[in-house]
Amino acid sequence: MSAELEGKATIVTGGASGIGRGIVERFVAEGAHVVIADVQTELGEALAADLGDAAIFQRTDVADQDDVARVVARAVDEFGGLDVMVNNAGRSSPLKKGLFDEDFAEFDSVMRVNLLGVMAGTRDAGRYMADHGGGAIVNMASIGGILAGGGVASYRASKAAIIQFSKSAAIELAHYDIRVNCIAPGNIPTPILRSAATDEDRERLEKFEARIRQQMRDDRPLKREGAASDVAEAVLYFATDRSRYVTGTVLPVDGGTVAGKVMVRKPNRDGSGAR
Repeated sequence: MSAELEGKATIVTGGASGIGRGIVERFVAEGAHVVIADVQTELGEALAADLGDAAIFQRTDVADQDDVARVVARAVDEFGGLDVMVNNAGRSSPLKKGLFDEDFAEFDSVMRVNLLGVMAGTRDAGRYMADHGGGAIVNMASIGGILAGGGVASYRASKAAIIQFSKSAAIELAHYDIRVNCIAPGNIPTPILRSAATDEDRERLEKFEARIRQQMRDDRPLKREGAASDVAEAVLYFATDRSRYVTGTVLPVDGGTVAGKVMVRKPNRDGSGAR
């Protein structure tokens, strides 16, 4: 490791599991001090204990603006400042058979966690950073916010809104030397897909999830499997001075999925054979 975040104070929301955990572990390996902000108390406390003095846990529901303000204050109190804010916490909306079956019963919850949590985190971190020399904010969207598709309508809408909000925030906060960028992961195995299943689906979840994962593989140009560590590498780039001239961008980490459809046949090196 190159210690690119040596001594940097950071917050990772949704940091107790999945992609968030991968980011926390990568940041600590690079010398950062991290507040793990999550509603999963047992997982968060265990991870903080494993990482030692470099990490602390604070139970944080990002749908609650007061909780977001408190976790920013905790980072400043414990680590003397806030250099990097990663708004990663998110949830899916329930999978339905189609739009006509959607009752949007969990719309408010999905929007409060996914979108309001990002907006409040960006605002509160930005307020501190504006008075203390700037910083980096990384917001977690999804390729579901870039590519249209059926199912999980509220989730897709929330992730698309994160992208637009992040670009707008980047323009406004650039004056304070605060960079705001967005990551759009895709095809990364995490617990969020499992949480999208309805009670009816759970009985055959194993089969369902295998089918969805295979469809993702079929649509992905790169055939290697993505992992939380791949997303963490992208977040690290945006958190460091390597991206000091980069703001308002959206980076898909998806094996090429949003670039376009896969080629039916592998082309020869001279370009022939593709169709």
